[in-house]
Amino acid sequence: MDNYSDIKQSEKGAWLSLLAYILLSAVKLFIGSVSGSQALLADGLNNSTDIIASIAILTGLKISRRPPDSNHSYGHFRAETVAALIASFIMIAVGFQVLYQGVNKFIQPSLETPDLIAAWTAAACAVIMIAVFRYNIKLARKLNSNAMHAVAQDNRSDALVSVGAFIGIIGSQFGIPWLDPLTATIVGLLICKTAWDIFRKATHDLTDGFDAGELELMKQTVSEIEGVELIKDIKARIHGNNVLVDTTVLVDSRLNVVQSHDITEEIEDQLKDRHQVATVLVHIEPL
Repeated sequence: MDNYSDIKQSEKGAWLSLLAYILLSAVKLFIGSVSGSQALLADGLNNSTDIIASIAILTGLKISRRPPDSNHSYGHFRAETVAALIASFIMIAVGFQVLYQGVNKFIQPSLETPDLIAAWTAAACAVIMIAVFRYNIKLARKLNSNAMHAVAQDNRSDALVSVGAFIGIIGSQFGIPWLDPLTATIVGLLICKTAWDIFRKATHDLTDGFDAGELELMKQTVSEIEGVELIKDIKARIHGNNVLVDTTVLVDSRLNVVQSHDITEEIEDQLKDRHQVATVLVHIEPL
């Protein structure tokens, strides 16, 4: 039940991001249009697609909370990873669009200088997104949620994008009008970079990839348990916000069933306590 409770808490962070994106995209698109700032318009367009991405994350989290059924014996936890993957597709599509517009404006820069209100709007939005990022990254680390890590990563990217827009607009006030569309180009690159990071992490998890360093630490933990003579095999994979571990260990062949079972219990307890593993499957073999 703890896993389902964690997912429920993750939804709070996703809702916070969704509401923030709705508010900020409306403000940025309006102020960007009025002030003539390409950088702020690009930032607002980014936030408008973040709304769709946040809805995808929320949908994935809700599906993840469905209990196991006849077709999903392990539950629906991977739905949140699929949602993160969908979000990355949305983000990279927008990133290319913003990148194209920024490069086009850079080649043929406008002689108009954006109004200073666009700069202060970008700065205020950056502060808000940094606050949202800090809340969501803390939540992601606490719950070990892939979806929330993706949301937090996007929040941080948006904060940096707004900072870049602020710098570009301020620069244009000093007679460098091409700095604003240049910043819009950088915005596009940042969106694509964030999308790629989320895509890489999601596909890694969906294909049962797992961090080799963390797996080595788990192996060391198991090897230190009394009664474990040798580790024949150990594997781990990500299932939504859960870590699943399968291991085969060799023990003294003279041990009885109860003694072997006690070793199994100790392996499970140590991996769960020290590495936050959700499910451990231990196979005992005689040395």
